[in-house]
Amino acid sequence: MRLCFLVEEQYRRDGMPVDVIRQLTAWGHQVDVLRPGGSLLTLSRAVRAGEHDAWVLKTVSGGPGLTLLEAAAAVGLTTVNDARAIRGVRDKALAAVLAESHGLPVPVTYAAVRPEEFAELPDAAWPLVVKPADGSSGRAVRLVPSPDQLSDAAEPDGGLLIAQPYVPNSGVDLKVYCVDGEFYATERRSPLHPDRPARERHVPLTREVAAVAAEVGAVFGLDLYGVDVVLGPDGPVVVDVNDFPSFRQVPDAVAKVAWAILRLADAGPARHGTAPLLTAAAPAPVGGAA
Repeated sequence: MRLCFLVEEQYRRDGMPVDVIRQLTAWGHQVDVLRPGGSLLTLSRAVRAGEHDAWVLKTVSGGPGLTLLEAAAAVGLTTVNDARAIRGVRDKALAAVLAESHGLPVPVTYAAVRPEEFAELPDAAWPLVVKPADGSSGRAVRLVPSPDQLSDAAEPDGGLLIAQPYVPNSGVDLKVYCVDGEFYATERRSPLHPDRPARERHVPLTREVAAVAAEVGAVFGLDLYGVDVVLGPDGPVVVDVNDFPSFRQVPDAVAKVAWAILRLADAGPARHGTAPLLTAAAPAPVGGAA
């Protein structure tokens, strides 16, 4: 197969996707790498129907790579993940609306451009978790205990902010990864609790959390993804969804991700059966759940 990877500068030396590219090459496949934002691109040459079997995106939220991936999808090329699905999770305001409308366990979400506007929220909403709607990798996620501390949550570029009531938890997050229909969980320190020990380890995956993660994939139309979950007083709560995450702690992650990309490329653009983001399908089978 011939594949095209869109890799922005932040990930040019990252094991995911660099090691995956090496693995695919070692298996005899041709991999072309485009670096959006790092070089001049001739669009008519870069995005050409029939040139590649699939395009794969590994870029930051808000970066130029997603537009190129959408251009590839527009001319009929297979993308991993589906370009519409990526757009749906990278805009956190849009993702919150979609998740809530499909019954996923997510906090109530508020949006504003100026953080001081969140001061209008009732006392019951506090403390708040405030973050940029286009953020990624935990960037600028802040726990705001009270309205008088909202000034610390301002975005320099004046972009849209979202805020959600803080879900009481133990101070650790669960990161659930989906690779080729199988689910894996790791436990790590929450960015909201820097006082906790910095550790990340593989943990057993309960059927309840696995079912939530599977439903996330069905709702958003994702194939390779990660879900950030906190275990609150009423059960698991989804606090973030990521397309093509790091897959840390997933056993033999490089080979598994590489194989999943090949399978999805071979299946073609119609692999989802129905367009993502419209109607949630039945959750996918859960592998290895406790």
